[in-house]
Amino acid sequence: MNRTALTFITLLLPLFGICQKIERDSIRVFYLGGQSNMSGFGKNSELPDSITSNFNNVWIFQGNPAPDENESGGLGIWTEITPGHGWKFTSNGKENNLSEYFGVELSFAKKIREYYPNEKIAIIKYCRGGISIDSLAAGKWGSLEPDYRGTNGINQYDHFLRTVRLAFDDRDIDNDGIEDYLIPSGIIWMQGESDAGFTEEIANRYYENLIRLMNLVRAAFHQDDLPIVIGKISDSGNNKEGKVWKHGEIVQYAQEKYVRTDQNAVIVRSTEGYNYHDAYHYNSAGYIDLGEKFAEAIYLLNKK
Repeated sequence: MNRTALTFITLLLPLFGICQKIERDSIRVFYLGGQSNMSGFGKNSELPDSITSNFNNVWIFQGNPAPDENESGGLGIWTEITPGHGWKFTSNGKENNLSEYFGVELSFAKKIREYYPNEKIAIIKYCRGGISIDSLAAGKWGSLEPDYRGTNGINQYDHFLRTVRLAFDDRDIDNDGIEDYLIPSGIIWMQGESDAGFTEEIANRYYENLIRLMNLVRAAFHQDDLPIVIGKISDSGNNKEGKVWKHGEIVQYAQEKYVRTDQNAVIVRSTEGYNYHDAYHYNSAGYIDLGEKFAEAIYLLNKK
């Protein structure tokens, strides 16, 4: 049979219901977002062996945490999860520069694998220390307010969108030759300290700002009821004036109000009992516990 005839028959096969089955892997994907307590100041050197090994079938795509005006924001690659995705992590989109720190991603991955032992797990992470929701609290770190444009029109929300887009553009995240189908399964959000550290007016806007942003994050994953777990901000009290976050109680109230008014959101409150690495960030044990609490909460929401 000549090549022309073979091509013609191949084109006709779908018309007669004779189609080649396309093999795909379904992978649950969770988004981790926020500011520095999502980035993580846990020390890799303090990780127990139970957290650093046996991460079978868990991958992570972390977007480069760049300033608002930096065009490298959101660049990343899919890799097997490993320590080093905390503070000072960077990526140029071709290789990752792992740091000496970790965040909640390790214990989260470990715990979520216990809940879904027969499934592949993927984590998308974009966060940057100090970023706010309200543009008036952007400071030098940046803002997630979509309409905040800074000097050249690129902000933290743009970096988030780029992270998600690049993560989903890769059709084979584990490089096994089989197309991957990512199933959005939850948003984990740890942020609010910056919005609590400026003025009372900014803190009072946090509830409405959080509603808007979470709706937009859900929309980025094309699921308007995607489960959300909020990490409640806390205060070390390690400041000359006592409190670190001047209006922390207002933001905490807004977070509690949000989960009361959104039927597919819950809050993790264990943060109030953690010890600190410094005045602003939890210690290693805190991040390990927080990751586990996040995994349990998002699993129960999905189960519901």
